[in-house]
Amino acid sequence: MPKADWQPAPALVLFDIDGTLIRRAGAHHREALVEAVRRVTGIDATTGHIPVQGMLDRDILRIMMQDAGASAALIRRSMPDICAAAERIYARRCPDLRRRVCPGARGLLWRLFRRHIPAALVTGNLTRIGWTKMERAGLRRYLCFGAFAEMAPDRAGLTRMAIREARRQGWIGPKAKVTLIGDHPNDVKAAFANGIRSMAVATGLTGKQELAEHGPDLLLDDLRSLTVDMLLA
Repeated sequence: MPKADWQPAPALVLFDIDGTLIRRAGAHHREALVEAVRRVTGIDATTGHIPVQGMLDRDILRIMMQDAGASAALIRRSMPDICAAAERIYARRCPDLRRRVCPGARGLLWRLFRRHIPAALVTGNLTRIGWTKMERAGLRRYLCFGAFAEMAPDRAGLTRMAIREARRQGWIGPKAKVTLIGDHPNDVKAAFANGIRSMAVATGLTGKQELAEHGPDLLLDDLRSLTVDMLLA
């Protein structure tokens, strides 16, 4: 975001990544987590039994290692090295994701960019994994910053961190309308925990009926029907 003549925007839009901005990105993310655990600890772990959607990468890694018999001390001691290894592995292997962008996502990000409304990430991905996905999807230029898996213990904490950062940078004022857009009930819960608006999209693995049960402020089939004016209202 430009600094010199920047005025606080009337809104901030926070986006989840997987199932919200991109989908069907391939097995490379899971494979990076599995290989990172093996390289750092020698443990053969798997994500096959873990419902990873809506989870933070660090929690996925912890469950993988616990289920493979690792001690709490080993998990705690090795986690920083495992996260760094997973990020390196994914950055090398991530494919071109431009055709994996969810319907309407690119257009919405472009319209926000043109209206000088900051957009940011709130995601369970580790930092380098999240930014790599955005770069390979061609969406990186539209996003100001991100709150990632290693930065807070849960998605509500990541959301709170993102809002504070936007205010600290002067991108938004205290009365700005803040919206979190995601495809999972955990995104809805994180929005409500921070007193902000929740918008859910049925472009991920969670069905529209299940999302509706969690009461988002707005529930959409995809982002094609979401306008900037709706985010400002």
